[in-house]
Amino acid sequence: MKNKNQYKAPSNTRIGHVHLKVSDLDKALGFYRNLLGFEVTTYYGDQAVFLSAGGYHHHIGLNTWNSKGAPSAPRDGNGLYHAAILYPERKDLAVILQRLKDANYPVNGASDHGVSEAIYLRDPDNNGIELYWDKPKEDWPQDENGELVMNTKPLNIKSLLNTINN
Repeated sequence: MKNKNQYKAPSNTRIGHVHLKVSDLDKALGFYRNLLGFEVTTYYGDQAVFLSAGGYHHHIGLNTWNSKGAPSAPRDGNGLYHAAILYPERKDLAVILQRLKDANYPVNGASDHGVSEAIYLRDPDNNGIELYWDKPKEDWPQDENGELVMNTKPLNIKSLLNTINN
């Protein structure tokens, strides 16, 4: 079925941030700040905090406004499937994977999608998180008609981690 609305979002449109309801702000900060390395930019009392990479106003918002002490997000049902954090280089993804391994933080999966390499995990509130880097666009797989072909293959973890030492 063709979409009658012919408007297309401009090519440089980006998703600017994700704002998550969390049950425990300190526990969430332990994950997003202490483990993943995001920097706090703003606190809103003891109920919310905004974090970023590189001085942006915020990439991640965390709040307990309606969720303090609430149970973890259910895996089955409506809501966020995952939030994705894009790293600029393959080596950056390797470094964060090594940090996760060193902290014995559970990883749920790791995939090579042809266009990107990704690590999947859950935050302390059971929200899905994807950590990934995009391969150079000229290396993205295409079919005979020039259409993008994404896939899900096992990620070569050893190769990824070897980029840390190179």
